[in-house]
Amino acid sequence: MTPPHLTDLPIRALSVDDLRRCADLSQDRGWPREDHKWGLLLAAGSGYGIDAPDGTGLAAACVVTSYGPSPDEPELSAIGMVLVADRYARRGLGRRLMTHMCDDVLKGVPLTLHATPYGRPLYEELGFAVTGRAEMLRGSFRPGPAGPDPAAAMVRPATGEDIPRIVGLDTEVFGADRTHMITRLPAFADRLLVAEDGAGRLIGYAAMWPNMETHVIGPLIARDTEGAKALTTALASLTDRPLRTDVDVRHEEFTAWLRQRGLESVAFNAVMTRDLTSLPGDWTRRWAPLTVAAG
Repeated sequence: MTPPHLTDLPIRALSVDDLRRCADLSQDRGWPREDHKWGLLLAAGSGYGIDAPDGTGLAAACVVTSYGPSPDEPELSAIGMVLVADRYARRGLGRRLMTHMCDDVLKGVPLTLHATPYGRPLYEELGFAVTGRAEMLRGSFRPGPAGPDPAAAMVRPATGEDIPRIVGLDTEVFGADRTHMITRLPAFADRLLVAEDGAGRLIGYAAMWPNMETHVIGPLIARDTEGAKALTTALASLTDRPLRTDVDVRHEEFTAWLRQRGLESVAFNAVMTRDLTSLPGDWTRRWAPLTVAAG
């Protein structure tokens, strides 16, 4: 019996039971395994994959995270973790998977993704346009001689009572309801902090979660630059690991401050959208995503 052509292989839904296969695929392509992140994405989002014809794991995979009050009619969906096993690279599997996602599974839904220079040409062919850029920074944080203005924000650990407030602020700033992601933060993150003004109003929040040998800061939402600095400084004081975060390049003062504190620029990714001229919400208060894979 003649085996099917690679691009004729069926695409199936993935579940948390596929976590190890997804992590194996990441490792195959030279990425970190990122088991912890895969676990969140597969639980809060929808994974799709193509099983390798040789029976050894996945040949390709991606994850979709959808946002909005109705899961059946999302206002925005983010595509991430688009991976093809090295032995099947450049043979049409990535295009097959992305075409299926864009034109079948998510037809008519506004889409976003973070694209590497390698993946950007394919996404442009599928109708995505560059609407922004994000800078990945990584390194050991060095506290400065003078910290952020203490009057900028009063930072403290979040409690269970803060979660509804965090969800409300996040929906306002992000521009779409992502309750299913935010309510997972207390279990997913090692630290979750909130920032309040002098009247006790919530003006920001930030999480720090483990990813291999680093701690990732995200989401990071703050009223202004000083608030973003205050949340970052507080989180950095709670870990000995190197930090990583992905910041909208328009926040030039903040990224310059991060470099002064020891983080180095690692890469730039294009923020791309389809059927959407720009991302919703208020970018001036959105400093870093939970993860670029989830928009």
